[in-house]
Amino acid sequence: MLLSGDVGGTKTALAIFDVDEGALIVRHPVLERVFPSQQYQSLDLIIEEFLRDSGIAISAASFGVAGPVVGGRAEVTNLHWQIDPDDMRQRFGFDVHLMNDLEALASAVPFLEQTDLITINEGTPDERGAIGVIAPGTGLGESYLVWNRAAGRYEAHPSEGGHCAFGPMTPLQLEMLNYWMPRMGHVSYERVCSGMGLPNIYTFLRETDRYPEPDWLKEQLSSAGDMTPVIVKAAVAGEAPICVATLELFMEILGDQAGNLALTVLATGGIYLGGGIPSRILPQLQKGPFMTFFRDKGRFTEMMSRIPVHIIYNPKAALYGAAYDALALSSS
Repeated sequence: MLLSGDVGGTKTALAIFDVDEGALIVRHPVLERVFPSQQYQSLDLIIEEFLRDSGIAISAASFGVAGPVVGGRAEVTNLHWQIDPDDMRQRFGFDVHLMNDLEALASAVPFLEQTDLITINEGTPDERGAIGVIAPGTGLGESYLVWNRAAGRYEAHPSEGGHCAFGPMTPLQLEMLNYWMPRMGHVSYERVCSGMGLPNIYTFLRETDRYPEPDWLKEQLSSAGDMTPVIVKAAVAGEAPICVATLELFMEILGDQAGNLALTVLATGGIYLGGGIPSRILPQLQKGPFMTFFRDKGRFTEMMSRIPVHIIYNPKAALYGAAYDALALSSS
């Protein structure tokens, strides 16, 4: 029995998976539960509560953590949990591996089925070609996979590419960079291409008087704890031109950065979009500017058109990825 977790600042999902003749039965976990992270002082306490009444012996565990993993240890962004796999091993009696949440998501990619994906560019994938994963959620996560010949499988690797400096591709994007640089200093892609980035795009368009802000929208935004769902909902419904323009600009930047990732790792095996935002704006991604900006890479435009692009539609993919990592840990 393997324990996997998707550990975030808002919620932590845990699941126990069985292994049958060396194969992980990932679609049907033995036990699964979601915990409100902020109500607990540590991940250990959540695991303890989860396992307390199960009567199940765990052989290995892996957790995808929304935060940096350095020296095998992790700190969850927005929670400041200190997670030490050695301490957990002593407490619970099984091997533990920590990985970045995007690395966990990437670990699931080789095992995803067609029902887990929405394809927005079929392309022509190269067998065993590198794969890129980019996920706009609260922040902008990135990771990639390369084929390990000796192991005969893909291996996921973490990245912090979402914190690279934003490079504008249009005069309007350049104006936005010039607007935010004096206010932010370093303007990363995450600052303009994520859940936290959408309000920054909106603010730029509003403060430069490009679009009026309707009173009803102003009222909703002022009372919302998070502006992003309000902006996305109004944009998808076409209810406010400023929100529609915000989402258009967001998709331009996402397409460009997804293309940058594809070039950086030569992702001829495909690009996969995860995170909470893509599945909420699927029609806009399919018909909007995303693919135009993804392909627009000068002399490499023709090659970019051959790279498959998929949206990961299964919200449990990161949990599955951590389970596959736990399987590799238990087999080593």
